[in-house]
Amino acid sequence: MIASPYAVDLARIPVREHRALVQGSETAWWEYGPEDGPAIVAVHGFRGDHHGLEPIVAKLPGYRVIIPDLPGFGASSTFADRPHDIDAYAEWLVAFVDETGVADAAAHSGEWTLLGHSFGSIVTSSAVASGLAPDRLILLNPIGAPALEGPRAIMTRLAVGYYRAAAALPERAGFALLRNGAIVRVMSVTMAKTRDPELRRFIHDQHDRYFSAFDDRDAVLQAFEASVGHDVREYAPAISTPTLLVVAEEDDVTPLEAQYRLRPLFEDATLAVIPDVGHLIHYETPGEAAGHIRVFVEGERA
Repeated sequence: MIASPYAVDLARIPVREHRALVQGSETAWWEYGPEDGPAIVAVHGFRGDHHGLEPIVAKLPGYRVIIPDLPGFGASSTFADRPHDIDAYAEWLVAFVDETGVADAAAHSGEWTLLGHSFGSIVTSSAVASGLAPDRLILLNPIGAPALEGPRAIMTRLAVGYYRAAAALPERAGFALLRNGAIVRVMSVTMAKTRDPELRRFIHDQHDRYFSAFDDRDAVLQAFEASVGHDVREYAPAISTPTLLVVAEEDDVTPLEAQYRLRPLFEDATLAVIPDVGHLIHYETPGEAAGHIRVFVEGERA
């Protein structure tokens, strides 16, 4: 285990673990910070879990941040009787917000914010477009263009082939391919942009430990199909909620120019660009991301 460069800050923030049955999934979720702090419900990316967003939590002392593991990943069970597609995840998110009572609490003590990273940006956008009503929406490294188009389509098609091969193999061999450490490391090396060797080791260790934390091959494959078959552009025109797009200058998943094209599709969206980082803002520049979040949530008070 590689020590987190954010461990000292994170250790100062209280954390409470919970479980609840939501839409047929035994959902595990973590609540960070004071119970009366500004509330943020955060949704992690594909194949990740709540650990990936903890560096941002570490930079938001005083906030109440609620992070569930998506059904089928981390410590949350799969859906009992439906595919792991965008509609299912969006409906689950609506039910999860209701289960946690964050919206009801916000009605008495303030406002609440919804945040989605990467694949989570699609899930949160879909939920808001279909009626979930946070006071603000934050999309971190949003999937702002079709994965199968553009300059990175070749890499995406290779990934599609990888996941289809994992589906075609017998279950044990398919699991082994999905959890193959060399493939996970190639992904990690490709996405990490930092030149800090200690930070790179931490990022690779995080992916080694949590990127394969799943027990159901079909759920992973269904979620992957959902991740490459949809993007935030589908939902943006139906979203009137004030939205912040925190994007990366060197993102290998959605190029910066595509993010500039995404912003006007929202009724009310602000774009914040973090330089010299790629798709791992949450690991490499959580302080910068937290700064943009504070300004967006607190306004002049920040």
